[in-house]
Amino acid sequence: MTIGSSLFLIAVGAILKFAVTATVAGVDIQTVGVILMVVGVVGLIVGLAIMFSRRQPPVPPAGPPAGY
Repeated sequence: MTIGSSLFLIAVGAILKFAVTATVAGVDIQTVGVILMVVGVVGLIVGLAIMFSRRQPPVPPAGPPAGY
């Protein structure tokens, strides 16, 4: 999951949780909003962890042995 899609899920979840007042039979929209926000936050944390783990500086190649 990319960082952009995680932010999108967080935004949609917040809209469903705090801004939508409609009711649907059999579905609690506020609970769906909370679930989307949690999935978005978890995806954001995983995406950032993967991004920062890939940014390790490369190891420079070994030079000639001492004495040459």
